[in-house]
Amino acid sequence: MKKIIFTENAPAPIGPYSQAVLVGNTLYTSGQIAINPKNGELVLEDIETETTQVMENLQAVLTASEMTFDDVVKVSIFISDMGNFGRINAIYGKYFNEAIAPARETVQVACLPKNVNVEISVVAIKA
Repeated sequence: MKKIIFTENAPAPIGPYSQAVLVGNTLYTSGQIAINPKNGELVLEDIETETTQVMENLQAVLTASEMTFDDVVKVSIFISDMGNFGRINAIYGKYFNEAIAPARETVQVACLPKNVNVEISVVAIKA
């Protein structure tokens, strides 16, 4: 059974997709970018602030699914400049317990929605 996840604490979808889909005990999130869900504005002051907003958006979706970052098993990170990898990784790492960190890939891409610098999606499983 497929359950659509929606929370007002994360940006609303701007197209034909859901914030996340829960199938059984597995959650698949859509990629999150640095949109403040309270006002719909992009948060782009610097890469650290942008990454923090992305992670907070993901946390809101996980919470709405009754999950946490400890339940995440796979992360996909898309960035516009690999030169920002270390700064993004420093913020990202604050959200995970390194002993049980998920699998991950980080890919540099030519362009992201709304010309942001980072987009992240996760797969989580509630054991």
